[in-house]
Amino acid sequence: MKCGGSTLAALPEAFFKDLVQLQQSGIKPVIVHGGGPAISENLEKLGIPTEFVNGLRRTTEEVLDVVEMVLAGTINKLIVRRIESAGGQALGLSGSDGSLIIAQPVPNANEVGLVGDVTHVKASLINGVLDLGYIPIIAPLGVDEGGQRYNINADTAAGAVASFIGASRMIVVTDVPGILKSIDGVKTALPSVSFADIEEMIASGEIYGGMIPKVRAAMKCIHGEVQEVVIVDGSEPKVLPRLLAGESIGTVIRR
Repeated sequence: MKCGGSTLAALPEAFFKDLVQLQQSGIKPVIVHGGGPAISENLEKLGIPTEFVNGLRRTTEEVLDVVEMVLAGTINKLIVRRIESAGGQALGLSGSDGSLIIAQPVPNANEVGLVGDVTHVKASLINGVLDLGYIPIIAPLGVDEGGQRYNINADTAAGAVASFIGASRMIVVTDVPGILKSIDGVKTALPSVSFADIEEMIASGEIYGGMIPKVRAAMKCIHGEVQEVVIVDGSEPKVLPRLLAGESIGTVIRR
């Protein structure tokens, strides 16, 4: 599961209670989270400028210090506490802990700086945490073989984690009801989209900004065991149990 940074603060207590009930029923959730708004807020407080290139934050070493502090510190521990308060057990990790996420610079590193693409995820570490009865909560940071750290887009990190642990489905929990398309002047969530639909909507500008890396990461992780990615609104009542019971919610991305 990927939880958006802008979504976390707004998620109701019931969401975490549902998550804990799913864990207690034998399902093993793995969560990768973002934290964009909190990062921007802290950068502003510190007077550090920030900009975005095609939905990715331009990351200098100075920006990365704040990214690490907010993601691996504040946000990660907030989610752990919310799950524990709901009666569950969670363990917070960042991608640099135990070299959990190995990364390399993205192709346009000259434009975006220290932003990484994932080359490997240590699935054995995640499975070990699951076997101990904890929900792994993963902050999307990575390191390369030389120890250089990278800021990784949370959708990209979640897609890679899903792929390496062999999950059949990735759920993207956000604050919109799915991929929206204007139909007769009304923005409507599409029940399902193909790769071709997505490329068409990016080209037409219907998918833009932060939704571009979200759908690109979804497309990249759909191979091997991962059959589909579902984008849902986390504030929907009982969204997780309903989704796992087979109800059609949000937008499903399939190859």
